[in-house]
Amino acid sequence: MPADLSAAPPLMCLTHDDLPVSHPAQTRALLAAGARWIQLRMKNADHATWLATAREVVAACRAAGAVCIVNDSVEIALAADAHGVHLGKLDGDWSAARARLGPDRILGGTVNDADAARRAAACGVLDYVGIGPWRFTATKKNLAPVLGPEGIAPLLPLLGGLPAWVIGGIRPDDLPAIRALGARGVAVSSALFAAPDLPARHAAFLAAWPAQS
Repeated sequence: MPADLSAAPPLMCLTHDDLPVSHPAQTRALLAAGARWIQLRMKNADHATWLATAREVVAACRAAGAVCIVNDSVEIALAADAHGVHLGKLDGDWSAARARLGPDRILGGTVNDADAARRAAACGVLDYVGIGPWRFTATKKNLAPVLGPEGIAPLLPLLGGLPAWVIGGIRPDDLPAIRALGARGVAVSSALFAAPDLPARHAAFLAAWPAQS
């Protein structure tokens, strides 16, 4: 049975490799800014470094009462005692991942097209999806074709009620339109760190997410 994410923050904050500060330092800065849903996204580290970093990031998140999701690896997520894992389309089978994770950890999957949306709904093992990209972003290599609002809108009804966080070059002024489409939230990385005042930037994203009517 999918986890109840109805109280999950609308803003999922992703760490990334192309910053002059470490992933743990990014995490601490995000937590200090008020982030309570963090995804560790490391693409270029060896296994030992990845695991050590994940353990440090998860510990910081748990101490702050925040949820920590590891991108790409069920093994790292379990070894680091993360709250869950997010798997892209090339990162493994969702059902096999659920079998390893058990019922209590969060499992997210990436959706870029109608086929993936239907599979996400049919598999019965995902708790949420990340859907996009909304627009071009240099953060992700091998970026899927940009969907924009016109591409994302028809995918959301195919998800069978799975909550969706939209990703890909999101800016605060995009949030009203994304909320109007029926998404549950947004996943953001570079835009949080692009401004010198991270707390203000984080607050701007939260303020731009309209309350549900």
